[in-house]
Amino acid sequence: MKLVTFSAGAAPRVGVVSADGSAVHDVSALLPAGSRVLDVIGAWDDLGPVLRERAGEQEALPLESVELQAPIPEPRRNIWCVGKNYSEHAAEFGRSGYDTPSRSEAIPDKPIMFTKATTAVTGPGALVDPGPTSELDYEGELTAIIGKGGRGISREDAYSHVWGYTIINDVTARDVQRDHKQWLLGKSFDTHCPMGPYAVTADEIGDVTALELETTVNGERRQFAPLKDLIFDVPELIATISAGTTLLPGDLIATGTPAGVGLGFDPPRFLTSGDVVEITVTGLGTLSNRIR
Repeated sequence: MKLVTFSAGAAPRVGVVSADGSAVHDVSALLPAGSRVLDVIGAWDDLGPVLRERAGEQEALPLESVELQAPIPEPRRNIWCVGKNYSEHAAEFGRSGYDTPSRSEAIPDKPIMFTKATTAVTGPGALVDPGPTSELDYEGELTAIIGKGGRGISREDAYSHVWGYTIINDVTARDVQRDHKQWLLGKSFDTHCPMGPYAVTADEIGDVTALELETTVNGERRQFAPLKDLIFDVPELIATISAGTTLLPGDLIATGTPAGVGLGFDPPRFLTSGDVVEITVTGLGTLSNRIR
C-alpha cells in the first residue's frame, strides 16, 4: 500500500494511491479526525486492516490533480542519517577534501550516524532553496520508516519493526559541512530534505536488497546502485540506533547514498538554479525536485 499526504483545495489529508497509480483515494472518512500519515503508522494494527479493506471504496482523485506533500511532512524528531554507507561513495568522499581528516578512512567499521532537522523536510515537486551555500549537492537515499518502536532491537528482529519505506534526497551544503567540521548544519537548511512521493508498506517491497536506486540531474544519470551494496544494512542500522536510544513509530532512517554525488567529480559538479534532481527506487516511485 502506498500512503500519501495530499491537498486538493483543502487542508492536507491522508490518501491511498490506487493499484494502477493513477489516482489517490481520500481515506479521511476511515480515520480519526485530523489523522496524519504519522498517526496512521502509529496505529497501524488497528487502521491498516481498515485501509486495506475499504480504501478502494473512497473518493478517488486523479493523481495529477492533487498536490503531494512529503508523506511525513512533520516528523516527530530529526531524521536519522548514515554517512559513507556505500564503499565507492566512502572512497570518493574520502579523497574529495571535504571530509574531516580523522574520518577519512575509506570504509568505516561502524555506521557513521548524524541527523537532519525536521524543518528541512519538503515534498515531491517542491523547489529546493540553496540558502547560504555555493556548493549545493544531492544524495539519493532509501529511507526506512519505523512502525513498531523499541530499544535494544536485534538484527534478527529488526525487519519486524519496519513499517515501510520512502525516498529522501539528503541535500547538502558541502562548504558548510566542510567548514563546520560536522554534518548537522550543512544537512539541515530549509527545503534540504525532499521526501516522497509515497510511504510504501514493507509488504509491498519484499526483499530490500533486491531494490535499485538511481539519481539523475537534468536527465543525466549520476548515481546507480543496488541496495545490496549497503555496507551497513537496514537491520544493522536499526540495531545500532536502538542499542541505547528508543526508536519511535514513524522514525525515519535514511540509509546513505551511493557514489556519484557532485563533489565526487573532478572538478565537482554542484547543483545550480533550474537543475532538476530525480531519484528513483524500485517500487517507491520517483522523487523529483527543482533547484530554485
